[in-house]
Amino acid sequence: MYNIRNITFNYRKRHNEVFSQFTVDLHLGKIYGLLGKNGAGKSTLLSMMAGLIHPQSGEIRLNGTDIHLREPDTLNKFFLVPEEFMLPAIKLQDYVKRLAPFYPKFSDESLRRNLDAFNLTADLHLGELSMGQKKKVFISFALAANTEWLLLDEPTNGLDIPGKSQFRKIIVSEMSDERSVVISTHQVQDVNQLLDELLVIDNGKVLLQASVSNICSKMRFVFTDDPELLHQAFYVMPTFQGNCALLKNSGDSESQLYIELLFQALMEKGAEINALLTETGE
Repeated sequence: MYNIRNITFNYRKRHNEVFSQFTVDLHLGKIYGLLGKNGAGKSTLLSMMAGLIHPQSGEIRLNGTDIHLREPDTLNKFFLVPEEFMLPAIKLQDYVKRLAPFYPKFSDESLRRNLDAFNLTADLHLGELSMGQKKKVFISFALAANTEWLLLDEPTNGLDIPGKSQFRKIIVSEMSDERSVVISTHQVQDVNQLLDELLVIDNGKVLLQASVSNICSKMRFVFTDDPELLHQAFYVMPTFQGNCALLKNSGDSESQLYIELLFQALMEKGAEINALLTETGE
């Protein structure tokens, strides 16, 4: 479990704080979608969760241990895949030989399975790969590390269409109650159906933390041109398919989550939406 308590952080050259008294708890067994505008601090938060950046105040604990102590028994509990990374110009077998020992639950079988899903072989040379292929290899290695936490920053950037499809499949196949994935992304259409919970951050604070099941039980996402429904909607977003409306779900039917619509609505009516999501039945 990650406990993030009252963290405050800002870069020296920035006048505004990236985070201010930011607090959130994250639990195992879930796929989190970490969302926010450009500059909201998504990448910074993942880096702090990995102990690479220190907040000016507050603390981040993983299973009760301060992450910034960077103790070996804590470091092997998570794996961070940043948006931009470098891989050494060596054979994959040598890369695995050097790094896998740091992860006690590393699985060669998982690595082979995920590489195969991406149509890659285990005998490849990292220095000969395109950026998209390197990302596929790095994601495959990260999953094979079998850490409790997998932190992914814009994981589908650079992947081709088949790669994005396979990414979704292998994330689902590798999930368990003893593992969580945090995905920071702007490419919400790539992960829309993967997520168990949304964490939306804005202006240094949590704007929304809610399960997808709760969101879809309290709200309806519908394409409609019905004037009455549009009048009732919390928020309406024009699309090429017509108007997409966010409505209160007054019945028992659930609609499919439309993250882009929800995100835009939160930016304007965050308090109203949070109030609806915390409503309890009589």
